[in-house]
Amino acid sequence: MLKSFCRVLSLSVILYITIMKYPDISREDTICALATPPGTGAIAVIRLSGNDSHAIIGRLFKPLKAKNLNEIGSHRAVYGQILEGEQIIDDVLLTIFRAPRSYTGEDAIEIGCHGSIFIQQKIIELLLNAGARLAEPGEFTMRAFANKRFDLAQAEAVADLIASRSEAAHHLAINQMRGGFSKRIMELRQQLIDFTALIELELDFSEEDVEFADRNRFLQLLADLKVEIRQLIVSFKTGNAIKNGIPVAIIGKPNVGKSTLLNAILNEEKAIVSEIPGTTRDTIEDVIILEGNSFRFIDTAGLRESEDLVENLGIERTYEKIKQAAVILYVCDLASCTLESAEEMLEEFRSFIKDKHKRFILIGNKADLLAETPGHFKEMVELETIFISAKRKENINLITQSLIKVAQELQQDQDTIVSNARHYHALQKAFEALVSVEKGFEADLPTDLAAIDLRSAIHHLGSITGQISNEEVLGSIFSKFCIGK
Repeated sequence: MLKSFCRVLSLSVILYITIMKYPDISREDTICALATPPGTGAIAVIRLSGNDSHAIIGRLFKPLKAKNLNEIGSHRAVYGQILEGEQIIDDVLLTIFRAPRSYTGEDAIEIGCHGSIFIQQKIIELLLNAGARLAEPGEFTMRAFANKRFDLAQAEAVADLIASRSEAAHHLAINQMRGGFSKRIMELRQQLIDFTALIELELDFSEEDVEFADRNRFLQLLADLKVEIRQLIVSFKTGNAIKNGIPVAIIGKPNVGKSTLLNAILNEEKAIVSEIPGTTRDTIEDVIILEGNSFRFIDTAGLRESEDLVENLGIERTYEKIKQAAVILYVCDLASCTLESAEEMLEEFRSFIKDKHKRFILIGNKADLLAETPGHFKEMVELETIFISAKRKENINLITQSLIKVAQELQQDQDTIVSNARHYHALQKAFEALVSVEKGFEADLPTDLAAIDLRSAIHHLGSITGQISNEEVLGSIFSKFCIGK
């Protein structure tokens, strides 16, 4: 009986460690930093957060109307002056936040001052002299996480929101900040915890040969979890594309107008255009926003056999970019593209054309030089085909419309999209652990081995939201934030 009690106690400790607390990373001191970009501007905002923030600002701030700051409620703005002794440094607007109703969950102040570099530096200097210290990168958000204002995945979404360069990337970050992704991960993890508890309980009564966990139900649960986690893993490619720009590779033979097309899409002379074959020897990239979606265009070296070592290196990179691209624009010269060359192209890129994760679009260029479209193109109707004149910028809008449609389809395919590399790797490890559990049951291995793999899966899922975390991981994550966030 004592043995059974000890094992139950052990189980409780394991589950507590697995389920519970974040490490105590909050600090007692008060921090400050410039929250707006450094440099001269109309206004600047300086943040102050910590237990002594109201006391510190009280030593420097004089309200325009006689008021006791301690009597002012949270989320109130007060106009007044920052003073150094009797000297006025600036007229400022002070916004007061009281714990726990602030971004960090602590008492906090935001100082809106004029955007002079001298004023910014002087106010920060006065705050430091009054007892604050400079914040470390991401420390405001780190404190918000420590004070359970949001979980780790939501905290990382703050950095993604700040870095978002398109409407789609902004939408992705906002959704993650709202906690939908975190909620689903927690639900998956809780299902594993519930079943692991039953498995662990069986170990406590191993001598009685009892079975608390229905194996068939458990195997079905494993299968369902694997499917869902696998979908999240696959979604990372989409999430990464939305976050960093959907990669579009422009490929084709030399002198078919690839660089001219890139320049036409970007509306600038980005790539060198020349009639000499092999001019483009490396990939050229640029990003453009189309209706809120970011696209990363890649102009590649012309595909041909060459004895030029440098050109061949460029061609090798072309094939690498084709593998990475979500969209492939194959450009051909309508005047010189014969049925035979078209069939050779189709055969060479057959695997990419059939890849459901890639969009392959045939671009017939130099349409302005022909009286009519070559008849053999009608035999290639299974491919999406757009006829253009890159030189005259004719029908370029048809390409951009097709790309926008690709972006919309990518975002409609999945409800939850993973865009964070750390989450992606954690999901992969959780998936591998579940595969090991499944194989263990199929091979009729001891239950305690399955319990180890289950705890591993629980751990990796918990690491996404911060339910399982350590100082080193947290330091790495928040160090990538800007100082004032």
